[in-house]
Amino acid sequence: MAVIFVLSGTPSDEIPKVEGWDVLLKKGGHMVAYAMLTVLLLRALEAHTPTRKAAWLAVGIAVLYAMTDEYHQTFVPGRKGTGIDILVDAAGALVGLRVWRWTGR
Repeated sequence: MAVIFVLSGTPSDEIPKVEGWDVLLKKGGHMVAYAMLTVLLLRALEAHTPTRKAAWLAVGIAVLYAMTDEYHQTFVPGRKGTGIDILVDAAGALVGLRVWRWTGR
């Protein structure tokens, strides 16, 4: 969460732009970050919570964090919080959950 917070606090003029790939790389980065966050949350939660409940709790926490992160970006020069990014982050959280299940936990 701290890494996401620091990265989302970077002003837009300090973020490198990659012609033609910019949107794909940024949205892909969102998905990977939130997939990883969900897996880490899930691993922490499953020690004290039934696995199925821990899985959905981890996704819920990740999505709530995505919402607060987008709000945080509204205070960063040149950045804006968007609902699309929350949806991309939520998709990343679900991908993380799916990967966790496919790999056998």
